Amino acid sequence: MRFGARFASPALLPSVVDRTPGRLRHLPLAVLLAGLVAMVLGVARPHATVTIQREQATVMLAIDTSRSMQATDVKPSRLAAAVKAADEFVRRIPKKFRIGIVSFASGARLALPPTADRSLVDTALADLIPGEGTAIGDAVALAVRISQRERTSDGKIPPTAVLMISDGARDGGRVAPQTAALRAKALHIPVYTIVLGTQAGVVQQALTGGYRVTVHVPPSPQTLQQIARTSGGQSFTVATDSRLREVYGRLGSLLGHRSEDREITDVFAGGAAVLLLFGGGISMLWFRRLP
Repeated sequence: MRFGARFASPALLPSVVDRTPGRLRHLPLAVLLAGLVAMVLGVARPHATVTIQREQATVMLAIDTSRSMQATDVKPSRLAAAVKAADEFVRRIPKKFRIGIVSFASGARLALPPTADRSLVDTALADLIPGEGTAIGDAVALAVRISQRERTSDGKIPPTAVLMISDGARDGGRVAPQTAALRAKALHIPVYTIVLGTQAGVVQQALTGGYRVTVHVPPSPQTLQQIARTSGGQSFTVATDSRLREVYGRLGSLLGHRSEDREITDVFAGGAAVLLLFGGGISMLWFRRLP
């Protein structure tokens, strides 16, 4: 107090900072500089890739109904598990999405044109009938062709993806799988494939004379993986119904969102304002002056 009295009136001493600020004196200046940097970066109009929800899209479900899909290694059967999981998948994606269904065995047929009516989707899935053969290429080609007929309110073709679930390689059909995949790639339609089943899968086949024979039907993923890779999609291999639902959940999130390049100048401007106000505030609070 005696030392301070040499330079100021004792009555003014309580308003003087009674301790050295130490390293804290640099904090307001650092915050203000960070705010200025954010402001300069904002002037440069930065961009970032952000994920936003799709409003409209078409998803074509291509479901294998061949004999091998009756195997019960995936409970209650491969086909029943596929139908149940597909129903759950449809309920997870945005309601404005249009869903079409293609079933394929020895040939491919349109089970349901693209529609936003979920009750029609449920009915079409429940009415799938097992057959023979596995016309994978025909199914991809038909799904791609049908999707190109869709239009949004402004006359444009909405984003489209094909989701195929099967357990085997091509067995019959007129269109080669690779040809169909290249056609899908040219139209920017990714094909996502799910290979269903285990090595223990078997089906019973009736023979002439009332005899029955057990046929092993292990999954054959190579063809489906090649289709996905060529078209720009992804391929998944599942062996249980729970794993199938998990994959459908991932695909629902993937197809329901899209990446978009957006300008984020407002983010930097807002951040700069907050930092400048914060730096000035703590400087006035601690030192009663601006840096």
